Amino acid sequence: MYGLIGKFTSTDGDRDSLSAILLNGPRDMPGCLSCIVANDPGDPNALWIAEVSDSADSHKASLGLPSVQAAIKEGRPLIASMQQVAETAPLGGHGPTAT
Repeated sequence: MYGLIGKFTSTDGDRDSLSAILLNGPRDMPGCLSCIVANDPGDPNALWIAEVSDSADSHKASLGLPSVQAAIKEGRPLIASMQQVAETAPLGGHGPTAT
């Protein structure tokens, strides 16, 4: 498995709009096992994204999907910065069910 943890900082006051794009955007990406979007309680413009895919290749391939490209195009004007915090090798676990 392949994991990626990243931090997106929205332009001032646009976190809710950016999170809506991330939460309601691409679904059913081949190889994507989970994608969690979370507000940073200490920064009103920051979001944390934790992804788990079956492989790094699946994650990379998902970036070329039309639905992902559309979400990137829609969200890009709302992003002040992006930071890849960590690549991980998930072992398993449990988590919330996406809604």
